[in-house]
Amino acid sequence: MEFLGESAEELIKDYMNVSGEEAKGDQVEQVMKICVFHVREGDEGLSHAEVSIVIEGTEVLHSCPSVAKASLLLIGIIYALNLSYPSKLKFTFEVFLKLFLELDVLKLSPKVQSLRKKLQCN
Repeated sequence: MEFLGESAEELIKDYMNVSGEEAKGDQVEQVMKICVFHVREGDEGLSHAEVSIVIEGTEVLHSCPSVAKASLLLIGIIYALNLSYPSKLKFTFEVFLKLFLELDVLKLSPKVQSLRKKLQCN
């Protein structure tokens, strides 16, 4: 698979070689993001992942145990603080909050209403 002339393996290798400081500098430009940092410790090369949530360039949660838990917490933060969804992920977040978690079900956008009807028919 190629993406803009680079193979997926090259992109992943480049991404994995980014230092923590470079990645944290990238966070400033992000509206909403779940960051996963692979940290290697000691001479034995043991590694673990550090998962954090970034909203508008500020790390609001760090040392989360998993990406799944970070995703759920991000959805909870969006709902509790009544934040606007990122434009590219608007419908994804709306489906999670309103269809799967059944929050504010009466206020569905037309696209999500259509998806809900299709899911109920099957």
